Amino acid sequence: MTPVEWLSAENVVAVGTAVLGVVASGVMVWYERRVPRRKRIGYRVQMDNPIGDDVRSGRANVRLGLFDADMDDATLVLLRVENDGSQSIDRDDYTGPEPHGLTAVFTDRTIRGVSVTQPTDIDHLMDHFTAQRGFGYEGNRLRIPRVPLNPGDHYKLLVLLSGGDVGAEIRLRGGIRDGEVHPNRSATPDDKAPVFSLPARIFTALLTLSVLGLAGIVVFRDGNPIECEQGGLTVIGSTAFEPVISTLAKQYEGKCAGAEIHVEARGSEAGVAELAKSREESVVAFSDGPLGERLGLEGKKVALSVFTLVANDGIDLGRAGLSVRQVREIYKGRYKRWGEVLPGADKKTAALPIVLVSRSDSSGTRQVFQDRVLRGWEKAQSTSLDCRPPQGPLTTVTRCELAGTSDVLDRIADQPGAIGYSELTVAAGHKGVTTVPLDGDRADVNEIERGDSAYPYRDIEYAYTYGTPSDDSLTAGFLAYLDEESSRQAIRTRGHLPCGTPVGVRLCR
Repeated sequence: MTPVEWLSAENVVAVGTAVLGVVASGVMVWYERRVPRRKRIGYRVQMDNPIGDDVRSGRANVRLGLFDADMDDATLVLLRVENDGSQSIDRDDYTGPEPHGLTAVFTDRTIRGVSVTQPTDIDHLMDHFTAQRGFGYEGNRLRIPRVPLNPGDHYKLLVLLSGGDVGAEIRLRGGIRDGEVHPNRSATPDDKAPVFSLPARIFTALLTLSVLGLAGIVVFRDGNPIECEQGGLTVIGSTAFEPVISTLAKQYEGKCAGAEIHVEARGSEAGVAELAKSREESVVAFSDGPLGERLGLEGKKVALSVFTLVANDGIDLGRAGLSVRQVREIYKGRYKRWGEVLPGADKKTAALPIVLVSRSDSSGTRQVFQDRVLRGWEKAQSTSLDCRPPQGPLTTVTRCELAGTSDVLDRIADQPGAIGYSELTVAAGHKGVTTVPLDGDRADVNEIERGDSAYPYRDIEYAYTYGTPSDDSLTAGFLAYLDEESSRQAIRTRGHLPCGTPVGVRLCR
């Protein structure tokens, strides 16, 4: 066979597959040993049997049982929950806002009792199954505490149910930081001798790792599958975070047929106030900073948002920008022209009137600016509706208030001598404006992430709901989607730092 004959499509595919299998095996072994994001909780239904005497569809192998009248359709489910990842899971690794960690949902059935067992070689798991730690049930939902699990640890839940059919869907809801909760293949509770020899099992495991490696490429390319919910959802609040939410809403709708998400940015404070008044489960309000707790709303930390002062690009502030002290004096109304702030400025810059282009008092961007930079209110009074300095002598600094971030940036670009504030990524791509460093520190997400900057104008972006949304609601589904890897990438691409990453956990604290 000549080299040309050997290089047929079939041979190339065969050799390529073999090489890819070997490479995938090595990559997966390296991944398990080197990459820290391997926290996993798996669950499997090991038994789902009828024990009553109600003979009907879906109840094969029915058994006679002596029960009360409302228990003649009783069933027993044995649910095994295990840490099948490579890292230990601590109580703080559960990401839900509730005191408990996971929720087991038994479709169309009602829980009548539950018993918990642990392996004989583990003696600490049972201590966590107390009412004080959220353990309990109501209707078809079983609340499972935040149980710490070492790799390989497991516990079992024997659940007595009534109503519904054997084999109806059983789901375990919840989230794990840097990991996942997922179903495993069902197995019988009885131990059986291995069918294959040790070499056969090792060979099978290597082939399985190769397939998993190929599947991993597809998953990381297209994003992890999500659990879809249907219905309508309205997202209100932060105008600064609106580009991110609009992107994620479109992504969710594209993956989940029957989901409709409407984004209506109205300002952080207006958004949380509207949610508190409406008390609607189908509404989520995003806020720049913690504005919802005082109104009794449930908050979820989503991202660290970075903001910036923005000036008309005709003002030369140099590499150092402004000091925080200068900014505070400007917003007290102490200066009227830029020459008073910048004694060494050229004549053209020095003669420019200072125009403060602010946001309305319902703006989260303004609230963060006042909290993190000014350490107080903007004391300069609003003097203009069109953000134009008066003709003739200046008796006071010119200040105006506008409704949205884009309005602020457009006005600053159009008005010589203007300065204001904005979310960073929106400002960075706007023509006619320049971002302003504070005390020499730039508004740079990468520098903040590395810990190289003490830049102060930043805060946490919260997602607020009125109470805890039901597990099968679009609200709960969309909030869970924010923790998906594809969502974190979208948040990161827009210049924010997701709170769910290891660095984000520290910065969002």
